[in-house]
Amino acid sequence: MRANKGDRLVRHGRVVGEHDHIVEVVETLGPNGAPPYRVRAENGHETIMSPGPDCVVDTRKEKDHPA
Repeated sequence: MRANKGDRLVRHGRVVGEHDHIVEVVETLGPNGAPPYRVRAENGHETIMSPGPDCVVDTRKEKDHPA
């Protein structure tokens, strides 16, 4: 997995009815964009994350997402 500052990580819900969890990458801590990542949630909380197989990198910028 590779990500850059500004990318979003999407962790898909694991059970029926659970929503996706989306965070923004604010810093890459591994070499060449590899995990772990410092991420920020919509509520402003920051944490260090090493994504698992249920995560994908969304490289589209906010303006690219339909409203």
